[in-house]
Amino acid sequence: MGANAKRVFVASKLPKHTGVSAWVAMLPPRSEKPRLEGSVTADVVVIGAGFAGLSAARRISEIDPSIRVALLEAGVVGEGAAGRNSGFIIDLPHEVSSDDYGGDSMSNSKEAIFIGRRAIGLASAIAAEQGWSHDIFDPCGRYSVAITDEGDQHLVTYAAQLAKLGEKHRLLDAREISEVTGAHSYTSALFTPGTVIVQPAAYIRGVADSLRHPIAVYERTPAIAFESMRQGWLVKTPQGSIRCDKIILANNGHAESFGFFKGRLLHIFTYASMTQEFDPSRLPGDRKWAATPALPMGTSVRRIPGQGGDRILIRSRYTYHAGQVVGEGSLKRAGALHDRKFGTRFPNLGDIRMEYRWAGAMAVTWNAVPAFGEIERGVFAACGCNGVGASKATASGIAAAELVLGDSSELTEIYRRFDAPKALPPQPFTAIGAKANLAFREWMAGAE
Repeated sequence: MGANAKRVFVASKLPKHTGVSAWVAMLPPRSEKPRLEGSVTADVVVIGAGFAGLSAARRISEIDPSIRVALLEAGVVGEGAAGRNSGFIIDLPHEVSSDDYGGDSMSNSKEAIFIGRRAIGLASAIAAEQGWSHDIFDPCGRYSVAITDEGDQHLVTYAAQLAKLGEKHRLLDAREISEVTGAHSYTSALFTPGTVIVQPAAYIRGVADSLRHPIAVYERTPAIAFESMRQGWLVKTPQGSIRCDKIILANNGHAESFGFFKGRLLHIFTYASMTQEFDPSRLPGDRKWAATPALPMGTSVRRIPGQGGDRILIRSRYTYHAGQVVGEGSLKRAGALHDRKFGTRFPNLGDIRMEYRWAGAMAVTWNAVPAFGEIERGVFAACGCNGVGASKATASGIAAAELVLGDSSELTEIYRRFDAPKALPPQPFTAIGAKANLAFREWMAGAE
């Protein structure tokens, strides 16, 4: 292909979501932004209004408020993958990788912490500016909870490594964590104060609605294709088009739908269920808390207070779907697991049923690096969150905005040092390996 030949990228599929996210269902109906109709121009088009895309748009406006941004959301803001998140904006890495914790391991963890805290910094600035309540944005910290001897030991080891990093933390015994959760199933816990807990759908809606001219948000407006022009790009939507200089792909796994990162993204889905409301007096302890598992691939739990009663969220189970679509059968099987996890942790709530169940997508790379950077002249990616999407996707959006505008920072320097996503084995070996790996890691997590 010649240097001046037209480059055309057409979406092979659009996002599809399985199940109803409780976070969306608990909110009033959204007052949607309009669809794009007709032809418009912009300096930058951002594809995807999740954590990455919204953060990119916000950061662009901070660097240069005059830049015209068109932000395209295929569906309704807050109802995509971001609004299916469990709402942990985490500042610390889940894992630390070395027993002696020196050299590269220490450096990598400090970089991971910087990434998480840069994301929290941007989110905190928006929350303060908008005056959000703790129902939407709560810098309350989180608990990592154990339910087995192996989980207990992991927390002790992790606490020692946090001490070497100089990070604040507090270990809790079974009695202490029971006083927080009202559950007698947890054997120990580790509290870290830096995590922010959000109502993810309300957060995403709020960030979108905080953006001001010359940023334009278009809902129910998927980008179905884009093609190069003599100068810049033409982005096509079902009822319109946008001429622009640059594009930021902030659509995570669906970057592959446009032909990018082919064979380099693993499409993983995780699942959550949320109970019906129950009388808060039935469960002692704090009415609001959030916990991640001591071991990877375990069970995250949140207690959410409300005017009509409290609810419990259970998140567990991971599955691989190359086609980026989850069937009802997968959701049903995950729901059965959630019921067992809930019953084990809260036996005194045995008559409380799950009201909502849903699946959420994430994109993972083999070498756990983001799918990031300039992937075509004037086209930039902020994809491949590798889990912890609220933190990593936010940071990737910030870094992409800075890269697009040539604004160098410590964050962009970290992102420049990441390797490219590693190529996956050909199918069916990727599918076989991914499914086997997920099954093994869930087995290793055991009761956690």
